[in-house]
Amino acid sequence: MNAPQTPAPATERLEFLPLHKWALGVAVGVTLALLVFGITAATLILRPQPALPLELLAQYFAGYRVTWLGALIGAAWGGFTGFFMGWFLAFIRNAVVAFSIIYLRSRGELAQTRTFLDHI
Repeated sequence: MNAPQTPAPATERLEFLPLHKWALGVAVGVTLALLVFGITAATLILRPQPALPLELLAQYFAGYRVTWLGALIGAAWGGFTGFFMGWFLAFIRNAVVAFSIIYLRSRGELAQTRTFLDHI
């Protein structure tokens, strides 16, 4: 006979809770928007030599230039892109954790009932 299972401590159960997709998307989006704006603003203010190749961001963000208006456009694109990156990351993590729990629970139940017919 199997011993009764004790529930996992609360701190261990928190590891398996799903991530909030909207919250992670907003957090990554705001971070990326501030990063793009901050780097562009720092480049405009300091004009480091040699300059960072920020013009390459125009290949990904339509309308971006190393100007103040470009910094705002880059921040908008960064926020948009970052939101979807964060949302998708949370979605994939939640799916992997859910499938892992289903797989492990199924293996455990199968192991418990494997010798069921031997006892009949």
